[in-house]
Amino acid sequence: MRNISVDRLPFLFLLCLVAAYSWFYNSSSFLNEYGSYKPEWPLLVDACITLPLICYVFLTDKKQATIKALAYCALLILFGAYFIPAQQKFIWHYLEQARYLVLALVLFVELIVIASVIAAIKTNLNTHADPDESLITPLKRWLKSGPVLNLMQFDMRMWVFCLYAHKIKSENYIGDQHFWYANKDDAKSNALGFIFLMTFEIPIAHLVLHFVWSPLAANVISLLSIFGLVLFIGEYRAISRRPISLTQTHLIVRYGIYNPLYIPLDNIETVSPHHEFVPRSNEVNRYNFSGVPNIEIKLRNPIGRKSKVYLGVDSPSMLLNYLGKQQIKQQTKSN
Repeated sequence: MRNISVDRLPFLFLLCLVAAYSWFYNSSSFLNEYGSYKPEWPLLVDACITLPLICYVFLTDKKQATIKALAYCALLILFGAYFIPAQQKFIWHYLEQARYLVLALVLFVELIVIASVIAAIKTNLNTHADPDESLITPLKRWLKSGPVLNLMQFDMRMWVFCLYAHKIKSENYIGDQHFWYANKDDAKSNALGFIFLMTFEIPIAHLVLHFVWSPLAANVISLLSIFGLVLFIGEYRAISRRPISLTQTHLIVRYGIYNPLYIPLDNIETVSPHHEFVPRSNEVNRYNFSGVPNIEIKLRNPIGRKSKVYLGVDSPSMLLNYLGKQQIKQQTKSN
């Protein structure tokens, strides 16, 4: 817990600076001579010296510290552009122009990192290793475990399945038995239908927004829609290649491009058929594309606050049968 809190200190300090200087530049008190003196130099010192020093002191990964220091500095420069009175700006005018160069540099560095990771993953996919392991191994060279790694896994899996799905072999996934979900309630066909709809809708919506609203809004919404299209393509290709697997000790729930969920067999209390709609809940994990889930798994000990897992698979009776056999084996070994 200590490491997590220390890693967040630069961001918390950034929030404190934004709050403090928002009050300073918008208030009238003895600190700013009752509104007559609101200089740029205090924010300049904190943005260019204090905050970068805090990043380097409290972040052990110096690459991450450099990227965050540059990004936070650029954000504070953007903040100062709107809050520092124009008559008090002397150096800030030059910094406002330089911030675009800094942001472009940070983006360039991150694109190089992502390109390197994709190249490494593409190479690993040519082996017989588990594709999920091939994905996470290069990522761990750049990132530590945590929410950022989980998000990057999801993001990279989306691009890998979109671009290199033909290199992924289902038989390479870890597991003694594999179970599928592409045909349940025509999940794969529905995904393909959404892809066609989005492909036709994006250019039409772009033209309408361009002329009715604004070119900038049209470009932003179209870029977001294209990103959504990439996500659906990755999901569509993953549905028929990425199985739910059963090993001697775990049920590995892989569903589309979602991050895998490892359920120890000795942590399963009950597993049973299911035929009802499952509402969203903090205690429930749902892995089901269309229709209602057909398998309910109750856990003895919650996994990340989730005490129940619902699955939608093509052959629920087969999965139930194999799960029952594996549970019996587990109980026999424990006795």
